Amino acid sequence: MKILLLEDDIILADSLAEYLELEDFEVDIAHNAQEVYNLTFHNNYDLYIFDINLADENGFEVLKNLQNADDNTPTIYISALIDIKTISEAFNIGAIDYIKKPFEPEELIIRIKSRFSSKEPLKYKDIIYYPNKKEIFKSGKAIILSDLQLNLFDTLLKNKNALVPNYNLLEFFENPSSNALRVAINKLKKRLDLNIKNIRAKGYILEEL
Repeated sequence: MKILLLEDDIILADSLAEYLELEDFEVDIAHNAQEVYNLTFHNNYDLYIFDINLADENGFEVLKNLQNADDNTPTIYISALIDIKTISEAFNIGAIDYIKKPFEPEELIIRIKSRFSSKEPLKYKDIIYYPNKKEIFKSGKAIILSDLQLNLFDTLLKNKNALVPNYNLLEFFENPSSNALRVAINKLKKRLDLNIKNIRAKGYILEEL
């Protein structure tokens, strides 16, 4: 996947790009709107990751201008702006996700993988999972999970053998708490016979032993 990252904080941009490249993404960096226009004129991208507050044009204006040129590349916004009005505007423009700063690089990776999952089934032990259809088969038999457990399983499996932070998993709860998360994870483990490891105060890892 080829990504264009628009971020005027040079240190943050370089850090995020390095982290994305470790996950085998190809990344170009733009520090202002004009660099975005120059890069998109010569290159095609699979994903845009845009900051909002910039010195020249803001990230909303940049995306609108690209869309006016028939560029409908999926876009994730990253921003320190956390008011509902701004977040709502981002999605109204057409963003597929919005991540509030500060955030851990792992969160960005998780969001990207969740949005661009492979159409191929994912396998774990005797489980076959079809992400696009949200269908689970264990030993050839269909398994029905609640929306909560399905979201937890989907996220853990797509990030197999990697730590998924607690705060990412808590987003799936109407009334999030560490106790509710622990109970839900334990139920999921028993239901599907999963090797889920708890990293105290950090998160969970679905291990493939």
